[in-house]
Amino acid sequence: MDCTLLLLLSLWALTGTITPQPTRTTESCPQRLLGDERKRTCPRPCKADKDCGSRRQCLCDGQCGLSCVAPGRTCPWPLPPREDSVARLLSPTPSFSALMEVRCKPGFALPSGLDATIRRCQGDRQWSGEEPICAASPAILTCPLPDDVTSAFGIEGDAAVGTSIRYSCLSGADIVGSSENYCQDNQTWQYPHPICKKVYCEPPREVEQGYVVAVQKTEYEVGFDIHYLCKKNFWLDGPQKVTCLSNGSWSAAPPSCRARCLIPAERSRVMIDGVKRWPFDITDAMVPHGGNVTFYCKHPHQQCSFGATRTCSDGKLQPPACYLEPTWLQYKLFPHRLVSEIEACEAAFVETTF
Repeated sequence: MDCTLLLLLSLWALTGTITPQPTRTTESCPQRLLGDERKRTCPRPCKADKDCGSRRQCLCDGQCGLSCVAPGRTCPWPLPPREDSVARLLSPTPSFSALMEVRCKPGFALPSGLDATIRRCQGDRQWSGEEPICAASPAILTCPLPDDVTSAFGIEGDAAVGTSIRYSCLSGADIVGSSENYCQDNQTWQYPHPICKKVYCEPPREVEQGYVVAVQKTEYEVGFDIHYLCKKNFWLDGPQKVTCLSNGSWSAAPPSCRARCLIPAERSRVMIDGVKRWPFDITDAMVPHGGNVTFYCKHPHQQCSFGATRTCSDGKLQPPACYLEPTWLQYKLFPHRLVSEIEACEAAFVETTF
């Protein structure tokens, strides 16, 4: 490669752009190599522009040395497409001293082992050097990895001949065997593939006032499901199903069975889920754990009612202190005068009074 080309390549590496300038300095231009021009035709030799015609200049032309060159003349461009490589012009135009990169396509390489080369537009309107030929890269030999290995392990490495890989159990379990293996020249592994230690979950604890729906075992396999049910009048607080995970633990803590609450009202309507209802119209007159019940209280100074809400907590539901259960006579003789049936107080009035 001549000095000019090296200079241009250095400039390209530093700036990303190339603006080739024809060179005429005798110190930076090699002597003409007679008989070794590699089948190219060298222009007339010179020492200065006066040695050339009016349309030519005395410029450095690679192995031809200082020669009478027409700098405006161009080399063939674009080049015919090839299956093994792609050509890219690195200069604004394909004129004298312009540079072109020829890069091999994936799967191909030059005899030198590189995947690209640089060619220069010469004075004879030809690109320097021989036509690069990219040959198909040899296939990389590897050792086989069975499906049962790749499905159970994370593999670090590419399993190529002469390299090592490392195993890690996808389940998070411990490895039984060597965690590292070497791919030998005959495409076999140095050691047998390891296995992942079998993981089990311990039996889940019993749930008070509930049932564990599962086959009784001393240990459960990964992926096994267990279901929970609660006894009558109890509400399941937590997951209904848990699964044995690959780390030997259950997917969630066991649930609790919380007792339902009996509504402490018989002769007054209450508000449940936004609807006014008589307790005897509700199944078993009960609400589940966590359920809200709004009781109706009479205002101490006005003929109106306001609501007070309480929450069922594991079988316990206390009415508010302001609530008075109507008597049997009030319920039978004056049902329209029950506190739950009279006009509701204005919200603003209740807020400012209590």
